[in-house]
Amino acid sequence: MARLCSIAVFFLLLIALPQTPQAEPAAGRQADLIYRLKQDCGSCHGMTLKGGLGPPLLPAALADKPNDALVEIILDGRPGTPMPPWAFEITPDEAAWLVRRLKEGVQ
Repeated sequence: MARLCSIAVFFLLLIALPQTPQAEPAAGRQADLIYRLKQDCGSCHGMTLKGGLGPPLLPAALADKPNDALVEIILDGRPGTPMPPWAFEITPDEAAWLVRRLKEGVQ
């Protein structure tokens, strides 16, 4: 019984611990990702990310959207729309980093 309680406490602590922050891409990769964001994403979302064929990617437009949902859209695209999947070129951590940058406002 004591062993079962120990296991239960371990799992409760594991759940209660804050999630590990996602890795930051290396500086060179960050520059590449921002360039791709401005060029590739900008071709549909507008060069200033205020919208175009795709919706705006400005902080106010993304504020109420869950980060995980935005990461999923970046990686998997949106079937039936022009939004392509980028998982072949961008890792989940890189997509999460891009979402954080977009929500902060990309310069």
